[in-house]
Amino acid sequence: MRRFACLAATLLAASPALAQTNGLEVAHAWSRPAAAGRVGVVYLTVTDSGTPDRLTGASSPVAEKAELHQSATVNGVATMRPVDGVPVAPGAPAVLGPGGYHLMLRGLKRPLAAGQSFPLTLNFAKAGTLTTTVTVAPFSAAAAGDMNGMGAMHHR
Repeated sequence: MRRFACLAATLLAASPALAQTNGLEVAHAWSRPAAAGRVGVVYLTVTDSGTPDRLTGASSPVAEKAELHQSATVNGVATMRPVDGVPVAPGAPAVLGPGGYHLMLRGLKRPLAAGQSFPLTLNFAKAGTLTTTVTVAPFSAAAAGDMNGMGAMHHR
């Protein structure tokens, strides 16, 4: 029985990151490769099976600061601005992805290399904190398409 428990614990540790607390579940947390001292980005999905809540911030030991941002294109002009929170409610998951809400990691303390992972602590207005693991995905041609226009993006 003890061997089974050890095997189960090992398999859970090796499975893709999925964190949950107080009815909130974080899945698909990923980032792109980035150089130390630069800016990184995190994308993820938060689902809620409890009471409505709000993602209000984040932190990670790999960055000096993590900020919630929202990207949008209006009249052909791409913009990115900080936001104070992202709502999450049953039936209305918070999707942080390219071209929308995302977490900016400012002042990376180390490079983010494909295949590596790092911890990220999310702050919620009601549920408190929830720590998940972010996997750094390879920078592919498809991901490069998501970054087109970043140089021309206006940041508020």
